[in-house]
Amino acid sequence: METRSRPSLFSDIAHGLGFWTDRSAVHEAAARGQVMQLQKLIHNGASVNIVAMDSITPLHEACIQGHSQCVRLLLDAGAHVDARNIDGSTPLCDACAAGSLECIKLLLEHGAMVNPPRFTFSPLHEACMGGHSECVQLMISEGASMEAHDGHYGTPLHVACARQHKDCARVLLNAGANVNAAKLHGTALHHAAKVENVQLIELLVEFGGNVLAKDSLGKKPVHYSTPGSSSALSLDFYESTPLSLQQLSRLALRVMLGRKALQVVAQLDLPNRIISYLCYTQQPTTDTCSR
Repeated sequence: METRSRPSLFSDIAHGLGFWTDRSAVHEAAARGQVMQLQKLIHNGASVNIVAMDSITPLHEACIQGHSQCVRLLLDAGAHVDARNIDGSTPLCDACAAGSLECIKLLLEHGAMVNPPRFTFSPLHEACMGGHSECVQLMISEGASMEAHDGHYGTPLHVACARQHKDCARVLLNAGANVNAAKLHGTALHHAAKVENVQLIELLVEFGGNVLAKDSLGKKPVHYSTPGSSSALSLDFYESTPLSLQQLSRLALRVMLGRKALQVVAQLDLPNRIISYLCYTQQPTTDTCSR
């Protein structure tokens, strides 16, 4: 599929996307979730690909607000599923930001790119930014890149930690995200330390986060915590206390299995408590790895 370039202010929209306007009636109906009005406009021949001055299409508007019925109408009428706004975001980015599973599924059914060509945030970044862990799980299952970098935070894991969304971070880590991925040498642990979130720090260390990693300024995570705070004490403890052989063994197994770890571990002939430990879950149940 050919990648559409961002249209210039004075040019026609490439590939028949539509034409410039301040804001059309189709935009308004899509943004407000006015299904009957939108249906009437489409029936009367209104363009579903009309583009506002910020390159936002009606499909963007519907996804931003999570109006799944409007999304379905627009897609069925030929709306371009991967249209980009002036920031480079696609409707799938907006649906992930809104946390709308139904809109995401509709877009994917119509061929939306899970990993659009490189630009600021990916759909997975947006889901992490909003703290929508179910959307994060869905995007990962659809093949979203967990190591894609944005222009500010870094990977989706960096975003989840910077925004203190522990559930999203856990989903990413359990799916095999690189806990020590770095942007300017800064890791997710650096972000967790900056927001002084002890639970995030503990989670990242459990998954192999390197407390001794230095960023581009030569600072370790502990240097970003307030001296004497709970986060600083936690990082000091992890720096001075070697990981147990049990923890090292779990990390080695998870690294070796990668993204298939949960599925493979669930099939091992092991006691439930060991499976629970390997899957980083609290309840030792037989289906714990599939959660």
